[in-house]
Amino acid sequence: MAKKAENEIKKSSYDASSIQVLEGLEPVRKRPGMYIGTTGPEGLHHLIWEIFDNARDEAMGGYADDIEVALLPGGYVRVVDNGRGIPVGIHPKTKVSALETIMTTLHAGGKFGGEDSGYKVSGGLHGVGASVVNALSTNMKVLVHKDGGIHMQEYRIGKPLAKVKQVGKTKRQGSIVMFSPDASIFTGGIEWNWEKIVNHLRQQAYLVKDVRITVIDAREDTRAGMEADDAFYLRELPLDVPSMTFFFEGGLRSLVAFYNKYQTPVHKNIFYVDKEQDGVAVEVALQYVDDITPRLIAFANNIYNPEHGTHVTGFKTALTRTLNTYGRAANLIKEKDENFTGDDVLEGITAVVSVKLPEIQFEGQTKAKLGSVEAQGATATVFGEAFAAFLEENPDDAKAIVNKVLLALKARKAAKAAKDSVLRKGALEGMTLPGKLADCQTKSAEESELFIVEGDSAGGTAKTGRDRRTQAILPLRGKILNVERARLDKMLASEQVKNLVVALGTAIGDIFDLSKLRYHKLIIATDADVDGAHIRTLILTLFYRHFRAIIDGGFVYIAQPPLYKITRGKEVRYAYVDAEKAKILKEMGVAEEDAVESSEEAPIENEAEEEAGAPKVKKSARANVQRYKGLGEMNASELWETTMDPAHRVLKRVTVEDAEAADRIFDILMGTDVASRKSFIQSNAKAATLDV
Repeated sequence: MAKKAENEIKKSSYDASSIQVLEGLEPVRKRPGMYIGTTGPEGLHHLIWEIFDNARDEAMGGYADDIEVALLPGGYVRVVDNGRGIPVGIHPKTKVSALETIMTTLHAGGKFGGEDSGYKVSGGLHGVGASVVNALSTNMKVLVHKDGGIHMQEYRIGKPLAKVKQVGKTKRQGSIVMFSPDASIFTGGIEWNWEKIVNHLRQQAYLVKDVRITVIDAREDTRAGMEADDAFYLRELPLDVPSMTFFFEGGLRSLVAFYNKYQTPVHKNIFYVDKEQDGVAVEVALQYVDDITPRLIAFANNIYNPEHGTHVTGFKTALTRTLNTYGRAANLIKEKDENFTGDDVLEGITAVVSVKLPEIQFEGQTKAKLGSVEAQGATATVFGEAFAAFLEENPDDAKAIVNKVLLALKARKAAKAAKDSVLRKGALEGMTLPGKLADCQTKSAEESELFIVEGDSAGGTAKTGRDRRTQAILPLRGKILNVERARLDKMLASEQVKNLVVALGTAIGDIFDLSKLRYHKLIIATDADVDGAHIRTLILTLFYRHFRAIIDGGFVYIAQPPLYKITRGKEVRYAYVDAEKAKILKEMGVAEEDAVESSEEAPIENEAEEEAGAPKVKKSARANVQRYKGLGEMNASELWETTMDPAHRVLKRVTVEDAEAADRIFDILMGTDVASRKSFIQSNAKAATLDV
C-alpha cells in the first residue's frame, strides 16, 4: 500500500498552490449549529468525524493506509494519518502558509480542484471541517511530517499563535492534529462516548478496504498527554490503555455479515457489486433475513447518510423493478397476484448502499442526505443489472428472496384489512377511546400527559392521585405482546396494543400521523422489579419499531418512582437509589444497618414519648424504611408527590443516539436467537442492578 501511495504522489502534485480560498471564518462561533448540526453530544463528536474524514480521504485516494484516533487527558483528541501531509508552503493568494490557510479560513482546502488536487473522491468538499473544529476549540496543534521536516503551528480559538515553523526532522510522512473542544460551546460539556467513537470508526474500516484504523482511550494516562508530541503513533508508546484496531478486506460484504450477526439469513449468499457508472462508483451489498424490519444503511463518499438521499432512491426503484421482473419471469408471482410494492421488497432486508462521486452535493454541512442527482441513475443501473444477474445465477437464493417478499405482500394485505377494521375514523379522532383509559380534561396535546402504568392496581391509584385536568391514565394488563417479530395484523389483534395505539391518536403504519398525537408526554410507569423492567422493554420495543417518530420527537419518558420511603417521627423522605437511602439515614442520625426495613409502612415506636420529653431510645429504632415493590403499594398522595407531581417528580426522556446500535440490541433482547441473548446477558451481568 505504501508503494502505491508513493507512486500516486509522483503522479499528483499536492502543494501550496493546490489550496483554493473561498471566504473568511468568523461566523462559526456565533452559529456553530450551522456547521456541526448541534452543540449537544452529536455536534461534539462531529468534531472528531471532521478531522478523521480528512485522514480517511487521504486513504480513499490511495495516499494513506494507517489512521489512529486517540482520546487524551483534558478532553484532547489526537488524529494521525500516514498520508502526504498537509501542505506547508506559502499559499499564492493568502501569502501565508497553506497549513494556516486551511486551519483558519472557511472554504479553504484541496478538494475543490478535482483530480488535479489529488482528491478524485472526498467527503469534505466544503472545506470547512478543519477550520470549524479549530474555531470551536480552545486549543489546537498541528504537526505535519513532510519532505523530511516536522512543521508545527498552534491555535487558540481558531487564531494562530505564531507562524508555521519547522521543529525537527523526520523520516515519516503524514499529519497529526490535536484539538481540545471549547466547553463553553457544547451544552453537555466535553464527554467523549468511547462506544460511539469505536462504532463509527469500525464502520469506516468496513467502508475503506485495506486501511488500518486504530482507536485509543488514553484519557486516564497522563503520559499520553506529555509524550503526544514525541510519538507519531501513540500505540508505539508503552501505554497500558484500552485500544482497538480495525482492518477489513471484505468491505461491504463484511459489514452486512456484521449487521446480520444475530439474524437468521433467508438465503445463503450475500449479494455484492462494486462498479463505476458515468463517473459514479457504486457499491452495494445485501442479504434478506427472517425478520420484518428493514435495515438500509447509506453512505456517500464514505459519509453516513441517515436520511438517505438520491442513491437510496435509485436502489429502491431498481430493487422493486428487478424482483417484480424476475418473479414474473420465473412464474413465482402468479398472473392474478399484484406486483410487489417498495414496502414489500424492503421487509427483512439488510442492505448497504455506498456511492463515491468527484463532485458531491449534500443537504447541509452534516451530510445527512445526499442530493447529487447523478447518483440516482448510476445506482439504479449498476445495482439493477448486477442484482438481476445474481438472481439468474443463484436460483435457490432467488426463490427464497421472492418467497420472502411474497409473504410480506400477503401480510401487508392482511394488515391493511385488520387496520381498517380496528382504526376506524371515529377511533382516530378520539370518539371511541378504550374503556380502560381515564382521559384528561384538556384538549391541548402540548399540556397533556399519558401515564402508561402496569396493572389495574397501580392504574386505580394513579387515577385517584392524578391531576385530572392534564394527566390521563392507561393501565396495561400484564405483559403486552412482543412486537419485535409481530406483523401489524397480529399486533392490532392484541387488546393491550390496540388500546395504546388508539389512545395515542396517531394511527400506525403507512397512515401514521405525528401531528395527531394526543399527548406530548408519554410516561411509562412500571414497577421497580424484573417484571416491571420487562414490561417497560416491551413498550419501548413497540415505540421503537412502530412509533419511532414519537421517540425522535422527544415525547417518550420513563417515570422514576422512589424505591424507599424513609420515616422518622413526622419527617418523611424518599430515596430513588440505595446510595440516596444511605445518605438520608445518615442525615437523620440513623445507622443504615440498624434501620427498620419492611415492605409495608410500620408505626414509629416511642414517637409520643419522644415528643413528650420522655427519655430517648436509640435513634436507629425510630427510622422506618419502607421498600416499594410496586406502584400499587403507594397510596394516591404518595404516588402524586413522588412520581406524578411535575414540581417534584423525576422523569427520564427516551432518546436514540445510535439507531444502528439500538437496532442490534433490540434484535438480541427481543428476537429469537436465544444463544445471542444469553451471551449478551452474561457479558453485561456485572452492570445490572438486581432486585433479589
